[in-house]
Amino acid sequence: MKILAVKAEDLPAILALQKQAFESEARLVGSYEIPPMTQTLADLEQEFATRVMLKAVMDDGEIVGSVRAKIENGTAHIGRLMVKPELQGQGIGTRLLAAIEKVCAQNRYELFTSAKSRRNVALYEKAGYCAFKEAEFMPGVRLVWLQKSISFKKGCD
Repeated sequence: MKILAVKAEDLPAILALQKQAFESEARLVGSYEIPPMTQTLADLEQEFATRVMLKAVMDDGEIVGSVRAKIENGTAHIGRLMVKPELQGQGIGTRLLAAIEKVCAQNRYELFTSAKSRRNVALYEKAGYCAFKEAEFMPGVRLVWLQKSISFKKGCD
């Protein structure tokens, strides 16, 4: 498996993967109206123009994971970390997260996930992220924001 930059021609496959990968999140929060499920190809194309996007590609060329980030004011805002459902739990997400941090090297990284997504929160905490805020995003959907600073050695104080 390789981690490479996303190209414009990859966007339809990335969007299809996104719908597969976030389906379990939609079920978990009880709403298929979450942004990863409602995003259109046109929306993704607009996002592509303003974000760094990476993909995890198998030797046969299949895209099995992706992540994106936008840098603002010294912070890399990481989003839509996704892995093909049947390949989750094999370290692909961890590799994508490390890769986007390297490509978007900043003093601070920030991301969010559903507060119900214990597996996601655990992945981010293992990578050195600490929760700093929680809020309701839409009725029944509570998000937790996590951050990581290179000035922190370990821990969340």
